[in-house]
Amino acid sequence: MFPKTPPMGFNTWNTFADKIDEKLIRETADAMVETGLRDAGYEYLVIDDCWSERQRDPVTNKIIPDHVKFPNGMKAVSDYVHSRGLKFGMYSCIGTRTCADYPGSFDHEYLDAATFAEYGADFLKYDTCYKPAAAPSHLLYRRMSMALQATGRDILLSACNWGMDGVHDWIRSTGAGMFRSTGDIHDSYECYKQIFLSQLGNFAHNGAGCFNDIDMLTVGMYARGNAGLTGCTDIEYRTEFALWCMFASPLMIGCDVRNMNDFTRELLTNPRLIRINQDIECRPPFIAVHTEKDENNVYVRLLSDNEIAIMFTNLGDEEGIGTWLAFEDIGLPVSSGKALALTDVFTGEYAGTFREYKSERVKPHDCAFYIAKIVDAE
Repeated sequence: MFPKTPPMGFNTWNTFADKIDEKLIRETADAMVETGLRDAGYEYLVIDDCWSERQRDPVTNKIIPDHVKFPNGMKAVSDYVHSRGLKFGMYSCIGTRTCADYPGSFDHEYLDAATFAEYGADFLKYDTCYKPAAAPSHLLYRRMSMALQATGRDILLSACNWGMDGVHDWIRSTGAGMFRSTGDIHDSYECYKQIFLSQLGNFAHNGAGCFNDIDMLTVGMYARGNAGLTGCTDIEYRTEFALWCMFASPLMIGCDVRNMNDFTRELLTNPRLIRINQDIECRPPFIAVHTEKDENNVYVRLLSDNEIAIMFTNLGDEEGIGTWLAFEDIGLPVSSGKALALTDVFTGEYAGTFREYKSERVKPHDCAFYIAKIVDAE
């Protein structure tokens, strides 16, 4: 599948890990509809690891669903997800076993792809554990991509490679629609901060057809669940979501969407943030102001419709860092006779029209985020 904008959805792993079953998936599908997530663009509901029996079926050799967790089979689950206007995602691994020690797809790619298609899968997260050393990753991802295409069903391949083996150089050639380029995220400010900063050199490795996935969101977890760790403040969650949107990363929710508070729901469905993430031109951001440790950088991204996203950050701990952005440095010199009319991305409020420069004093772990329009200077 060739995604034109970053895929959006929900994945079970961050909160539930192995504690998944048919009831949870049905309730999650219902919640994605009732909370407005589906209508905001979150279309995939993905079951991660631990969904199958520990061994393949001795007669058919197929991977089969855990009969206790999914007593009605996976097709029934898929049908329910589809009935709610959502798409259904599953999980496997390029190795002999999955990361949680369930059957992997190594040397069973075409059988497993056909099985996932029978279940009605629209998405396959494909992990990297227990890979035979002699088998190159690029070949194994290409093999599953070809197997999925051979089913005749439109299934998005989400390669979960963790950024190993020089993945940025070859992943697009495999046919994957998105690829994990980082280690696992955990619910803490320092974790997501380091994940984002690790990708500053990879902005160009992202675009229509194959999106650089910097892992599932921890927004709204509040230290609960499998990846819970310390949790974050609401300001830190707001910054996390803003960074993911600015980077044009796939947006895969990891919190329990059945129990979101109002802040989490409103943040995840903010139409201006999603508009930046989903911009049809898929241009990468660039660093307009580069600072020590990259903690107070200013990121700019050219959007369609004569719009520009501008993000001032303070990823450090020092109070009230001031940052100054000269519009000359983003391509708007004074001689142009133009100015920028700014709208606050978080509130939707008009923030003023500025010529030559914009300065911000941002609090620790926070950001200031604007959508700008080029207008005639007065």
